[in-house]
Amino acid sequence: MAGIPHDHYEPKTDGARWLHRRLPIVGLLYDTLMIPTPKNLNWMWIWGIVLTFCLALQIVTGVVLAMHYTPQVNMAFASVEHIMRNVNGGYMLRYLHANGASLFFFAVYLHIFRGLYYGSYKAPREVTWIIGMLIYLLMMATAFMGYVLPWGQMSFWGATVITGLFGAIPGIGEPIQTWLLGGPAVDNPTLNRFFSLHYLLPFVIAGLVIVHIWAFHTTGNNNPTGVEVRRGSKQEAGRDTLPFWPYFVIKDLFALVVILAVFFAVVGFMPNYLGAPENYIEANPLVTPNEIVPEWYFLPFYAILRAFTGDVWVVIAANWLSFGIIDAKFFGVMAMFGAIAVMALAPWLDTSSVRSGRYRPMFKWWFALLVIDFVVLMWVGARPAEEPYATISLIASTYWFAYFLIILPLLGVIEKPLPQPATIEDDFNAHYGKPDGTRSASAQPAE
Repeated sequence: MAGIPHDHYEPKTDGARWLHRRLPIVGLLYDTLMIPTPKNLNWMWIWGIVLTFCLALQIVTGVVLAMHYTPQVNMAFASVEHIMRNVNGGYMLRYLHANGASLFFFAVYLHIFRGLYYGSYKAPREVTWIIGMLIYLLMMATAFMGYVLPWGQMSFWGATVITGLFGAIPGIGEPIQTWLLGGPAVDNPTLNRFFSLHYLLPFVIAGLVIVHIWAFHTTGNNNPTGVEVRRGSKQEAGRDTLPFWPYFVIKDLFALVVILAVFFAVVGFMPNYLGAPENYIEANPLVTPNEIVPEWYFLPFYAILRAFTGDVWVVIAANWLSFGIIDAKFFGVMAMFGAIAVMALAPWLDTSSVRSGRYRPMFKWWFALLVIDFVVLMWVGARPAEEPYATISLIASTYWFAYFLIILPLLGVIEKPLPQPATIEDDFNAHYGKPDGTRSASAQPAE
C-alpha cells in the first residue's frame, strides 16, 4: 500500500530470490495478503469477498453451461431443458448460475450503499469509485444478456422492450438498435450476439475487478470513521492497522460461509423463487405476456424508466424546450441511465468535509430515506404501470435525483458534523477497549 509503511516480501532462498528478480509474483501475493488494513472495519466490509466468490462462481458455471448450450432460436430453449434433464449435475449448475446472479447483485447493492454511507467515494478514492460503477454497469449488461439466453417468453419480450429503448435516442437510436439486434427484430442474430457478449463480459469484469482492487490498495482502505491511517512511521501505522492475513481473511471467510449457507438453501429448496414462470414457456413472438417484468435487481431503474410519462410536467417542459426531440420514452431512458450516473458523480456532488456518515446527523436521516426509496422503487417496478403505482414511482424517482443533486450538496453547507476521533486507534479503543482492558473516555456507542 503506497504511503503506509509496512514489511515487504523478502525472499529467503536462492530459488525464491531468482524468481523474485524475474517475476515477483510471490512478493505481489505476499504484499496483498499482508497489506495493512484499518483494524476498525465492521461487518459491512465483508461484501468484497462475497462479490469475488460470485464472480468466480458465475465464470466457472457459465463456462460449463456454455459447453452444452446452443445459441440458435429453434434449439436454445430445448438445449436448456437438455442441460436440466440430461447433463450430469446440469440442473444444479443452472440453478447455481441463475441464483448466483441474484446473490451477486444483492452483495453489490450492499457494497454500493456501504460506500455511499461511509464516504468511500471521497478523495483520494474517486477513481476506485468510478471503476466500481463501471463494473456495476457491465454486471447489468451481462445479466440482461444472460436472461435472454434461455429463450423463454420473458427472455424474448424483455429483449424486445430493452433493446427498443435504444431506438428512442433521436437520430442515432435506430442504427444502434439494429446493430444490437443484428437485424430489424429480436431473432437468431440477436441471440448469437448476446451469447457471445454474455460469455466475454465476465472476463472484462474480472480485469476491472483487479484494477479496482489495485486502486484501493494504492490509496488505502476506507474505514467506518473515515479517518486515514497514520503514515508517519511503521509504528504509528501499526497502531491503526492489522495485516489482512489472518485477521480479516478469517473474518471474511466466516461471513462467506454464513451467506453461502443461506444461498445453498435457496438453490436447494427454492431455486425458481426469483424467476418468472413465463420463462418456462418457449419464446413466441406472436404471444405477448400480460406483464413484462425484469429480474428483481433491475426493478428500481425499471421503475424510474416508467415513471416519467408524457403527462409529467418535467417531460412536457423538456419536450417543449427541445422542440419535440425529447419525448417521454427518450426522457425515461435518460432518467434510467441518469439514476446510475448521479451515483457515479457522488464524489463531486458531496460537498461535506467529513467522510463518514457516522458523524453526520442530518445525513443519516436523508440516507435512510434513500435506502427506503430504493426498496420502494424495487417494489413499484414489479407492479403494473397504473395508479397508484405510477404516482408512487414518480415520487420515489424524484427523491432519488433530489438526494444526489440537491440534498447531498446542501448538506455539506448546512450540516454541523459530530466530533471525529483523531486516529483509527482511538476509534478502535473506544469500541473494543485498550490493550490493558480499559476503554477510552471518549467512547461512543458502537454501530
